[in-house]
Amino acid sequence: MKQETIGGITASSLTFEGLEPHFRGKIREWMQALLIEEVTEFLGRGKSERKPVAERKGYRNGYGKGRHLTTAMGTVEVCRPRVRGVEEKFVSRLLPLFVRRTREVRDLLPALYLHGLAEGDLELALRGLLGENAPLSAKTVARLKERWQGEHEEWRTRDLSDLEPVYLWADGVYVKAGLEKEKAALLVVMAALSDGKKVILAVVPGHRESTESWSGVLRDLSSRGLRCPRLIVGDGHLGIWGAARNVYPEAFEQRCWNHRIINILDKIPKKSHAHAKMLLRQIPYAPTAEDAAKSKGKFQSWCRQKGCEEAAALIEVDWDRMVTFYKFPKDHWQHLRTTNPVESPFAALRLRTEAAKRYKKVSNATALIWKMLLVAESRFRSLKAPELMKDVWNGVRYEDGVKVNDVADGVAA
Repeated sequence: MKQETIGGITASSLTFEGLEPHFRGKIREWMQALLIEEVTEFLGRGKSERKPVAERKGYRNGYGKGRHLTTAMGTVEVCRPRVRGVEEKFVSRLLPLFVRRTREVRDLLPALYLHGLAEGDLELALRGLLGENAPLSAKTVARLKERWQGEHEEWRTRDLSDLEPVYLWADGVYVKAGLEKEKAALLVVMAALSDGKKVILAVVPGHRESTESWSGVLRDLSSRGLRCPRLIVGDGHLGIWGAARNVYPEAFEQRCWNHRIINILDKIPKKSHAHAKMLLRQIPYAPTAEDAAKSKGKFQSWCRQKGCEEAAALIEVDWDRMVTFYKFPKDHWQHLRTTNPVESPFAALRLRTEAAKRYKKVSNATALIWKMLLVAESRFRSLKAPELMKDVWNGVRYEDGVKVNDVADGVAA
């Protein structure tokens, strides 16, 4: 019985252990063949094909020194064909000068760092995935960080005038940086656009979460063309609300229910927390603003019976800002009650920054965390009912989650 041959190797001679080197060998052959075909296209004739002297564009001149190219499928060694006797320099589209890894491998590094792999472990892990000849080292990661700083600088000055930010979430993450005893605050702004997608707009170091710091962030966004969002969602820090009034006074404001519940529970004995949580969670999940007010009254009555007057008073503070979400589509409420949309990517960030050693410079921490947030951004889920986002942007009014008119008076795009 005749053996079927694949690439010069019989199927029976292949084993599971030999699949990886066989696949990488085939990738090398394909890559080399593509490079030769690229030269053929450039010269206008195949190897050994003759043309009149007047029509000749140049000559093949062998191959350059072998170089390693790392792809997501492994590391292969290829040789770039050389060309002589041409006026126009031959530049390979497949294998540009000085490029040693594909974009997918480049993007893999911050993704691994995001998931907690320390710098010292990157080389070992990636060599196992990409091959022993992969051009990786601790210096590689250091150079990547330097490049991320440059990319971050370009990103933070980009034009934002083409965006339609319907909802804005603002929060801060704290990292150890420099020799200061206090952690540095990184102020982060995320937006949900009129097409339902969520994007990171700002990652800026600030002096804690003060009004001055947040005002600087929002003014910078505004100066680069970012139009006024319909709603800003933030935690209990007063800084963001003072800044919102300074820069985007027309925007509605919604305080995070998660932060408020935590603050209220601090005023209640731990033995009563379970029942208190049950009563508190009924408030933001009430079907209407009126029902939420009734649930608030029940909670306050319970607090007074338990002697928790401070908790009863705290639920009343800034009440109008706690129930703003009722003025927006019901399908969006789960995104607007809390700062969870921006807190979720922070969860991985906090694990990474808490495990890492103290950053020497705030700028290093900012660039790295920005890069990790962009990695997370590629996996952000769109908001529910994205088709309603354009209506909200255009000023359609809602009461208790239901549309009440087509366009609100005085809403400026």
